[in-house]
Amino acid sequence: VLRSLGIPTRVITNFNSAHDRNINLSIDKYVDISGKTLHLTEDSVWNFHVWNESWFIRRDLGSFYDGWQVLDATPQERSKGIYQCGPASTRAIKEGDVNLDYDSSFLFAAVNADYVTWIHYSNKRKERIYSDTRKIGKFISTKAVGTNSRVDVTANYKYPEVKEISFKISYSQYKNSLVDDRKILVAAV
Repeated sequence: VLRSLGIPTRVITNFNSAHDRNINLSIDKYVDISGKTLHLTEDSVWNFHVWNESWFIRRDLGSFYDGWQVLDATPQERSKGIYQCGPASTRAIKEGDVNLDYDSSFLFAAVNADYVTWIHYSNKRKERIYSDTRKIGKFISTKAVGTNSRVDVTANYKYPEVKEISFKISYSQYKNSLVDDRKILVAAV
């Protein structure tokens, strides 16, 4: 429909798409002490989910958010009392502006939620045993214009994942760095 009105529109596929029901920006999985999955949350990870993007000028949000906007024709959750999703700016999603209207927090979680596993010991006690910050939002893609090739648009939705670097320093190196930090602080005052 939007294309017939002359509005640029494309289909987007998000692999490992988070469905964050409680909007806490994490997908929580609970297991008991034996490792059996407990159904204590409605969060889930879908193999993929598809939505549309359309190119809009956002006078309501400001020009910073102009550009591609996410519209989901198959929303699974109510937003402001009705089943709708978007238009959420891809720039808002990438920048983590989750307090904007138009479901930006839900869509941020769809591509960027942490996947966390908890051991549930009792009604009041749980312990985080695993956290994966890279599992959600993979190979976000659209079809290339004029060919059947895939175009990766992940960079429109999230910054590159940072690789963890493990290193060790001796206590004396750590202690010396604290002394250097104090010298800089005193010089600045």
